[in-house]
Amino acid sequence: MSRFLVFFSVILFSCGGNQTDTEVTSSPSANIVLVVSDDQGWGDLSLHGNTNLHTPHIDGLATSGASFDRFFVSPVCSPTRAEILTGLYHPRGGVFSTSAGGERLDLDEVTIADILKQAGYQTAAFGKWHNGMQYPYHPAGRGFDEYYGFCSGHWGNYFSPMLEHNGQLVQGDGFVIDDFTNKAIEFMEKNQKKPFFIYLPYNTPHSPMQVPDRWWNKFKDKELSMRHRDPEKEDIVHTRAALAMCENIDWNVGRLLDALDSLALSEETIFIYLSDNGPNGYRWNGGMKGRKGSTDEGGVRSPLFVRWPGTIPGGKQVGKIASAIDFLPTLTDLAGISTNLSKAIDGRSLKPLLIEENPAWEDRLIFSHWGNRTSVRSQQYRLGHDGQLFDMIKDPEQRNDLSGDLTELTRSLSDARQQWEEEVLAELPKEDIRTFPLGHPDFIHTQVPARDGIPHGGIERSNRFPNNTFFRNWTSIQDSITWDVDVVADGVFSVEIYYTCPPADVGSTFVLQSGDSKVEARVAEGHDPPLQGMENDRHERQESYVKDFRPLHISDIALKKGKQQLVLKALDIPGNSVMDVRLLMFHRKS
Repeated sequence: MSRFLVFFSVILFSCGGNQTDTEVTSSPSANIVLVVSDDQGWGDLSLHGNTNLHTPHIDGLATSGASFDRFFVSPVCSPTRAEILTGLYHPRGGVFSTSAGGERLDLDEVTIADILKQAGYQTAAFGKWHNGMQYPYHPAGRGFDEYYGFCSGHWGNYFSPMLEHNGQLVQGDGFVIDDFTNKAIEFMEKNQKKPFFIYLPYNTPHSPMQVPDRWWNKFKDKELSMRHRDPEKEDIVHTRAALAMCENIDWNVGRLLDALDSLALSEETIFIYLSDNGPNGYRWNGGMKGRKGSTDEGGVRSPLFVRWPGTIPGGKQVGKIASAIDFLPTLTDLAGISTNLSKAIDGRSLKPLLIEENPAWEDRLIFSHWGNRTSVRSQQYRLGHDGQLFDMIKDPEQRNDLSGDLTELTRSLSDARQQWEEEVLAELPKEDIRTFPLGHPDFIHTQVPARDGIPHGGIERSNRFPNNTFFRNWTSIQDSITWDVDVVADGVFSVEIYYTCPPADVGSTFVLQSGDSKVEARVAEGHDPPLQGMENDRHERQESYVKDFRPLHISDIALKKGKQQLVLKALDIPGNSVMDVRLLMFHRKS
């Protein structure tokens, strides 16, 4: 008998304040491995006709499982991740940005990990989270037993960088995609006799464009035969780096599949592969209009492969449109879990399309939204955010506007879009800035990064993209850094500040204050490492470079429950500057 033929009772649980009834029926279940690449376009696979690269392991998923011809995600990272986790369009979950708190998934939403964990699964996430850093937005508060990676929207160095493991900062081990894959394989081996759910959100080919020599050497001088539809827009070096990163991903997917084979778990494991949005550059993408950030086809079309040997027929091709919002109902359905959520979801189960030969399937509309732009996709047409209408079967490159010819259809889709926006966008938070939780009693560690802070005076951020930045140019006692926080419960916390400081500037004293509590500390030791990242970049980056920041213990501080401002301010500056600041770490002691 399969180890997954198990009888479960009705389970009642609460997640983030949302009461949910979950019934797990007596049905064959399976492990689940869900792999999401970052900024990989639909065209970044050899299976889809791109002769610039070779991706045999990902391509093989289409042979051994099902492939979706038109599968859609959001135009950027955090919204897609929120939709995968919840089955809801991302505005319903409060996700409206990729940083500054706007990437956080509302706490009253139930995730697929919440459900699977309560059904008896061992759950883990390895990679780029991007739906909230501080607990309970942290993966540990969203149903995952184990987390290793980074919670920010992008990272500054991909070779043995600072990462976190269950909230504690650690040093990575080698190239991050290889490292995340190693952790996933270790988790499989550890839990091979239990059902497990592994969420593996990779962070490549998102910039900075870094990849080991093994893959870069193949592409650094390669002539590219497949080009973007507007070749004058394409940056060839960037494309080469992205394709090298995609081949590295493919190698790691092969390692995951080999591990499942070696553990004799392939037939008991649902394996899913997709990307989170369109390509992060102008490169070949099947001639489609749009790239990352766009609501056109090229910005939201993703590969999707679903493999479950012995259950999902190999080589099955699904022509019906589908979306990231479909993952939660699909995976629970495939796993034999019936849910009774207190909030209706937007997605529908794709199980009939995966399992049945001629399933009954009602046509649907799928909405893509980002940056005040919404497009609508039916099975045949796409209505662009600007009102242009395209026949996606006859004109997949969106070159011929039919809105003037098909006026009734255009009006119907426009009305549907307006209704969707009135309903769904109304659930977005009214304010762009929300406080950051600090010191939740159920989690020891709270990271408060520069990304979430506000510099005052002459202090500046190291880059305009905040996700992986630090604060610098702290030269005046009038300057300060503030964070709007919500202390979840009274407590005493040990605090560290991750800093750098030239030896000549050692000696500054500073104060950390929140509410009526404050502690003073002194920069007593120099630590002045160089900026890092450029030595591994294959293409000049837009984001901040990083440093090897070192922790400086400040002191213990007692904080009272409630919303307040966390303030970091200098008292004395004997040198030219106080220090550069990457983050504060709070460890609950009581």
